[in-house]
Amino acid sequence: MKKHIRKSGQTGAFALVLATATMGAAAAGTTSWLDQTISPVSNPILFEDPKINSEVHPIYMDHILPDSFEYINGKTVPLGGQVQVFAVQLRYAINDRLAVIATKDGYIEIQPQHSGIVPHSYGFADLAAGLKYQLVNDESNQVLVTPGFTLTLPTGSTAVYQGRGSGVWNLFVSAEKGSGPFHLTGNLGFNIPDNFALQTAQLHYSLQLDCFVGQYFIPFAVANGYTILSDGNRNLIQGVQLNTELYDLINSGSTDAAGSTQLTFGGGFRTRFTHNVDAGVAYEVGVVKPVGIFASRLTADVVWRF
Repeated sequence: MKKHIRKSGQTGAFALVLATATMGAAAAGTTSWLDQTISPVSNPILFEDPKINSEVHPIYMDHILPDSFEYINGKTVPLGGQVQVFAVQLRYAINDRLAVIATKDGYIEIQPQHSGIVPHSYGFADLAAGLKYQLVNDESNQVLVTPGFTLTLPTGSTAVYQGRGSGVWNLFVSAEKGSGPFHLTGNLGFNIPDNFALQTAQLHYSLQLDCFVGQYFIPFAVANGYTILSDGNRNLIQGVQLNTELYDLINSGSTDAAGSTQLTFGGGFRTRFTHNVDAGVAYEVGVVKPVGIFASRLTADVVWRF
C-alpha cells in the first residue's frame, strides 16, 4: 500500500509539470543575467526568491513520513504514509523593488500508514503573507539582495495541525549571485511566534546552486535546514514529549524540540516553456538522524509571471 501511495503522489507531481508543456514556445532573447535565473522549487513556503515579480505559483508537495517515528530516548512508534499539499502562492510587484507576497495557503491531507499517533486527516492550511524589498540589484556584478517578512495567521484547520497560536513572523533575507551559467541562491530567516508557549521559534536556511544548461533543462542542487530555537507546550500522546516539527508546514509548539536541527538535501530541474512560464520538480531527503517526520519530499510547481 505504501508503494502505491508514493507512486500515485509522484505521478501526480510529474503530471503537473508536463501539463504546462502545452503552453510552450521559444523563450525570449536573453538581455540580462536574470533571464537565466530560476526560482527555488523546494521549501517553497520559506525559500523566497530575491527577484521581484508578479506571478501565480501553483505547488504540489508529496511529503513521505518515515516508517517509524523516534520520539524520545530512542523509543519509536510505527508511522509511514505521506502528507500531501496542494497550494497556490501569489506575488504582486508594486514596483521594480517592492512586492506583496502570499506564501502559504492551500489544502493538506495527512495519510499515515499507521494511525496510532497521527490520524488520517485533512483540512486547510494557515494563511501567510507579507512584503519583500530588493535592496541590491547589481547588474554588473550579478548580485541581488532582498529582505522581507511574512506573517502566518492561525486560519487553518486544527485537524491538520494548523490554526494554533496567534501568529508567526518570518523575518528573512534572500540573495543571489550569478557567474556565467551558474547561479547561487540563498535564504536565511527566523520564525518568531507571537505566543512562545503555543508555537516554537525557528531558524531556517536554504542554499541552491543551478546551472542554465538550456531553456528546457536547468538542473539544480539544493539544501534546506531548520533549527528549533525554543520549546512550546505540545505533547504527543499520553503526555509523551514531542521532539520535532514539520518545519516549513506545521508549527505545533513541540515540548522537547529546542536545539534540534533537520537538514535536507536534494536536487531537481526547471523547464522554461516561455519567457514567463516555467515548471520545476525537486526531490529531497532528510540527512540528519533522527529524521523526525521528514523522510523525503517531492515538490512540483508551475510559475506564471505576468
